[in-house]
Amino acid sequence: MATAELASERESDYLSQLTMAAARYANRTERRERNQSVIETRGPLYADTPERVEKRLARLGADWAMARAIEHTPTEPASSAGSTLQLPPEAFTSEVLGLERLIGRNNLTPVAFLEEGVQVSRSVGRVTISGPGGGHGTGFMVSPSLLLTNNHVLRGPEEASRSKVAFAFQDGVDGSPLVPAVFQLEPLRFFITDRALDYSLVAVSPRGAQGEALSSFGRLVLSEAEGKVVVGEFVNIIQHPRGEPKQIALRENQIVDVLERFLHYESDTREGSSGSPVFNDQWEVVGLHHSAVPKTDAEGRPLSIDGTVWRPEMGEQQLAWRANEGVRISRVLRALHEVPLSGEAARLRDEVFTTGLAPSPTESAPAMPAHNGASPRRVTDGSPVQVQEQSHAADGTAQLTVPLRITVAFDTRSSSQAVFPAQLPAPTPLAAPQPAPAGRADVVSAVEKDVDAALANNRLARERPYYDRAADSAARDAYYADVGTGDGDALRRALTTLLAETHEPQPRYKPMRLVYPWVDLHKDGRLRSIYSGRDFSAEELIRADAAVAEARLARVQELLLQESTAGPAEFEAEFDALEASMPFNCEHVVPQSWFAKKEPMRGDLHHLFACEVGCNSFRGNFPYFDFPDFDETVRDACGMRERTGFEPQEGKGAVARATLYFLLRYPGQVGDAAREFPQERLPVLLQWHEREAVTEYELHRNAAIAEIQGNRNPLIDHPEWAREIDFAGVWP
Repeated sequence: MATAELASERESDYLSQLTMAAARYANRTERRERNQSVIETRGPLYADTPERVEKRLARLGADWAMARAIEHTPTEPASSAGSTLQLPPEAFTSEVLGLERLIGRNNLTPVAFLEEGVQVSRSVGRVTISGPGGGHGTGFMVSPSLLLTNNHVLRGPEEASRSKVAFAFQDGVDGSPLVPAVFQLEPLRFFITDRALDYSLVAVSPRGAQGEALSSFGRLVLSEAEGKVVVGEFVNIIQHPRGEPKQIALRENQIVDVLERFLHYESDTREGSSGSPVFNDQWEVVGLHHSAVPKTDAEGRPLSIDGTVWRPEMGEQQLAWRANEGVRISRVLRALHEVPLSGEAARLRDEVFTTGLAPSPTESAPAMPAHNGASPRRVTDGSPVQVQEQSHAADGTAQLTVPLRITVAFDTRSSSQAVFPAQLPAPTPLAAPQPAPAGRADVVSAVEKDVDAALANNRLARERPYYDRAADSAARDAYYADVGTGDGDALRRALTTLLAETHEPQPRYKPMRLVYPWVDLHKDGRLRSIYSGRDFSAEELIRADAAVAEARLARVQELLLQESTAGPAEFEAEFDALEASMPFNCEHVVPQSWFAKKEPMRGDLHHLFACEVGCNSFRGNFPYFDFPDFDETVRDACGMRERTGFEPQEGKGAVARATLYFLLRYPGQVGDAAREFPQERLPVLLQWHEREAVTEYELHRNAAIAEIQGNRNPLIDHPEWAREIDFAGVWP
């Protein structure tokens, strides 16, 4: 094909992209204007859909369910969220929750933000197409071998075969240019393109023109998970505009609309920026920049800056811009999954969806890794890790498969520097914070996010009425409206069905975030040990558990580094010993060993109570028992424990009702093994329930938990049902 024809075809492709982007932008005018109005008057937490906002806050480590439960009023229930979040802006703002900085609304940004940006920028390069129809674009490494850019930059293998990518094409800190490292593209080894989503994925030579190693420039880990950005948030774009040295459009680029496949944002990008990565403030890739949204005339034709109809021969610099458009990276990954491949091509494609075992220094999702090139291996969502064979998910999580369940939340960047004491510390009455060992900054940072969110929620909780009896009475009546009384077995079955169907969402076990800040507070704003009655401030237990979490996660890092020599049985034993020696200040009234630490039982708030680690360890997994001579032999203020069972000093009524709830909610889970609560002990629970009436503290807990996880405790709402329910069917 002649040079002129190739150039004309490229111009036609670009014009087509402009026209389609302009049409999408025009079709969303009403929605976009509504978004912008909401952003200006109420903030970004209200502009996007509740589902997207919840996912975003969850990804950032903020408790939206907790925030909603704390802040909603009786006249504005938490369940009423519609197209925007139904919370009064004068009472609940992103600033109150400390979310301004999290979603980029505060220009006071940690210096580490810039350092991380420098690290991820190393994986971004200038793409140069030589020969007929040549030009420049931007691309970035998304696996050890593959570079992602636009289809309209690299339309096919022939064009890619005469193209190169240059990394470090930029100025140094002294203003003088660095020497770029130039690598040939290798489309014969791998090339995939999609015109509709405007992406091309191509292999890059492992060695540069001067022998440079491609691996030294790393890659950007991509994630299919949603929750990386919401309307109103600011994004950052690293680019080579017009083929110039690398530049950045930094934090003045606001997302104004989120479509099914595209993002619209206001940004300072120029021609040559096509194929640039679009980042959120945690330096996660959220989009593939591909087109400007031009101003158009009534017929949809792009306009030039002088108001006339733009023509390709005028050059992109003459286009009049409205906004910019990027392809959502999750949609690119979804499409890539669906491409039928086999052999070496499939292997290379699959590398895009792995974090890798020995990634480059730039593999940061989202925080900056260690400078020593240590492998970032992340499990940040609190989901079970199963350890034996390694697999890697597209959201940057490393999963190891073994026949055990371990719930952890950790970020192991710099894991080669992890330090942990040779012997685990013995339990103490209260786990006090200890200085973090050297090389654990990554773990500390992850835990600090939990601490900040928990303390913010606790501050907000202190301003909310402790218990609204009228509102809770109405909620209780509505909850049990379809439950009839009469036959004890029918009542039990009806309640079990109701508790299971309304248990949504099902929070993971994280007491510092969900138990201490609000759920387990007493009216004076303090926490009290369920067994000893000893009181603590919420902050005291939050920080104590944070110290335990840091130590646990550091040990998990060490275990994962040793996984090649440690089998599943060894790992399971190590982890059980770890949790036993460093427990949280939280008690499961139904011990975790009785249900193998499975969710949702483990995180079910109805049977979680504040309890100092001394009493927690003292009770162990002994079933409850009523000792005849209890008053004369109480031990250590926690209660009495013998081989027959455990009787607490305090809280008998509350723990009885919590255990009865568990029996109803999870029939068949308790009593199927030795040392678990047997059916003949049921009278103990019923006696404790009847001796100690339901307190305002329990009413508060029940209402708070219902707001967070949806279901209620029938024994608190209707104490009289305890003798009507036929509990026989709850045992195996």
